[in-house]
Amino acid sequence: MHPTPRDARTARRRLTAALILAPSLGLAALQAVAAIAPRVKSPHGNLEEECSTCHSASGWKPAHVNASFDHGKFGFALTGAHATGDCMSCHTSLDFKAANTQCQSCHTDPHRGEMGADCARCHSARSFIDRGPMVRQHQLTRFPLTGSHGALECESCHRPAAQGQMQFVNTRAECQSCHMDAYRSVRQPDHAAGGFPLACQQCHSTLTWSTARFDHDRSAFPLRGAHRSAACAQCHGDGVYRGKSTACASCHQGEYNATTSPAHAAAGFPTQCQVCHGTVAWQPTAYDHDATSFPLTGAHRSAACDQCHGDGVYDGKATACESCHQADYASTTDPSHAAAQFPLQCLSCHNTTAWAPASWDHDSQWFPIYSGRHRGEWNACSDCHDTPGDFSRFTCLSCHPHSDRAKTDGDHRGESGYQYQSSACYSCHPRGNS
Repeated sequence: MHPTPRDARTARRRLTAALILAPSLGLAALQAVAAIAPRVKSPHGNLEEECSTCHSASGWKPAHVNASFDHGKFGFALTGAHATGDCMSCHTSLDFKAANTQCQSCHTDPHRGEMGADCARCHSARSFIDRGPMVRQHQLTRFPLTGSHGALECESCHRPAAQGQMQFVNTRAECQSCHMDAYRSVRQPDHAAGGFPLACQQCHSTLTWSTARFDHDRSAFPLRGAHRSAACAQCHGDGVYRGKSTACASCHQGEYNATTSPAHAAAGFPTQCQVCHGTVAWQPTAYDHDATSFPLTGAHRSAACDQCHGDGVYDGKATACESCHQADYASTTDPSHAAAQFPLQCLSCHNTTAWAPASWDHDSQWFPIYSGRHRGEWNACSDCHDTPGDFSRFTCLSCHPHSDRAKTDGDHRGESGYQYQSSACYSCHPRGNS
């Protein structure tokens, strides 16, 4: 038969009285008194701690843990919120040593075991929702948190799901897994209709969704000059982004058609605008004539386009001199080119620096001019060509007729009495002394 609480209290009183009277009693008497009190089992199990740590002589209850009690020597130091928690919130049983020190024994695991049992990787005793450790731990994953992502609630991306579905492990890291609704709702420009790629990071950053910036220089059409400051709608106003034509005419056909000086359409100009125009501005233009079959030299370089192309002909324009200089040829009277039937190869006498003065290379013709009087005294064309417009072939005798004495001089006659031909003059008269 087990003792009742009243019996236990009575035995304790007797034991206390025996201890008080211990000096006047013998050892045998004390042992006899102790045998009267039944042995009571501690409700705290095998706890090796003084009762006075929690209880006092003034009353067994309520119990108060002494400040000197070191919870850490039992393998679980009380820090943070644990230090202020009620003992019974963890010790549901009075057998304190039977308490489980694993986090999940007190805290329901919202991750359903996906993150393992070491809650301290992300949580601390200071607060269960401690963003610092959580963010630091997230930086070690394949999706480090940057910008606005660092301030989001976990459930914004890791939405609660049924048991067995991973809500943290293997969560998709692609932008569209969270931002697909934003992608579909954007109208300026319309991402879905424009066939925009789902790689949001090409234009957007994690700082804010609205300040988007596309790096056009990484595309097939890097932006240069005025193109860099153009609004997207100026080229993509048709809603076409993917596969957009990069030909100049796809955006500048209106300028091509409206240009009248010169009229591009009427002249059949090619639509490769970059041949004459740059990306800085539509005007002024610069056509590289030197890259054509007629490079510009001399005065041609400063001539206005209309001086040669005033007829509106550009493609297939004749490059012969007379196509532009026929009027100069016809109006020249000293000497008269037309009357003398000069050839139309103007470059024989003229150069591109200026129409006048002209230079005729007599030495390359059938009558070379060497040294002597031909080169010195008689240096004007009219000295020999005294008949206006007469530049036909002639002989020595055309300028050097024999005098009467010369005609009777036997030295100038052959045995037959015939006068020597002009070609024979050089037999006696060196050309340089003529």
